[in-house]
Amino acid sequence: MRLIAAFLKLVRLPNLFFIALSQSLFQFCIYRPMYKELVPANDTLNFIFLCLASLLIAAAGYIINDYFDINIDEVNKPRRMVVDKVIHRRWAIAWHFMLNSAGLLFTILALPFSQKWYLILANMFCMALLWFYSTNFKKQLLIGNIVISLLTAWTILIVFFSKVNLEDAVGAGTVSHYKLFRLAILYAGFAFIISLIREAIKDMEDMPGDAKYNCRTMPLVWGVNATKVYVAVWLVVLISMIVVVMIYMLQFQWWLPVSYCVATIIFPLLIVLLKLKGSSSSRHFHQLSTITKLVMFTGILSMLFFYFNI
Repeated sequence: MRLIAAFLKLVRLPNLFFIALSQSLFQFCIYRPMYKELVPANDTLNFIFLCLASLLIAAAGYIINDYFDINIDEVNKPRRMVVDKVIHRRWAIAWHFMLNSAGLLFTILALPFSQKWYLILANMFCMALLWFYSTNFKKQLLIGNIVISLLTAWTILIVFFSKVNLEDAVGAGTVSHYKLFRLAILYAGFAFIISLIREAIKDMEDMPGDAKYNCRTMPLVWGVNATKVYVAVWLVVLISMIVVVMIYMLQFQWWLPVSYCVATIIFPLLIVLLKLKGSSSSRHFHQLSTITKLVMFTGILSMLFFYFNI
């Protein structure tokens, strides 16, 4: 049982739940209600395979990240370490390759190669990005944060592109998917920005270990105050974007979704913005990181409203 618990901790089970939830809600609360009788007969099975592929690739990414972060984690989070404490490094690297291989297999099973070959290549590219993120990118200024944010957004976009031919998605096809495209971009954009915010906050939280091993993260290169300004700017951008969407929803008198957004997304983001200036310790930044993660969760859950309003 201890080994199983350690493995689930290693692959970040709560984060995998986030991925599965976001893809499932987009599939069943947005795509299927929108297309109804146009949904192909094998769509659910293909979606399950695609979701499993995303989860396996993400799990492999978390493992390789911990594999290369042993020294830094001994400073930043010694009590939460798994690799070399419970699971041997050899097993960690073996699990990384096995999970990536299974992820690629499920990607191929989910997508017709003749039509969606570019999505299979895209998932292979994601595997490579996760490897280079762990070995190099995460220690560089901004690059690691952007990579993780793009990969977070991709969990939504790959579901969209699995439903829509590339020529239709860019507007050159014969079928219009504009409404689905707008919602995919909305949630992918939300995921991208909230991840940028959270990654920068985590960089401030992890400064002791990052500084010891010469990482060039934002707070170490620009300073904590400049990083706070960076986070604040993205918070304002995200809040403004959500307010614009809320104004649009008010035209249709969607009072419940608007109230939900104010209470569970806007208000917590304002709390992060207000507390950001006075934060100075790893404990403070950990609290802000936790709030942003909760906002990510409530943002994902907002897809439920489209099930009743599409």
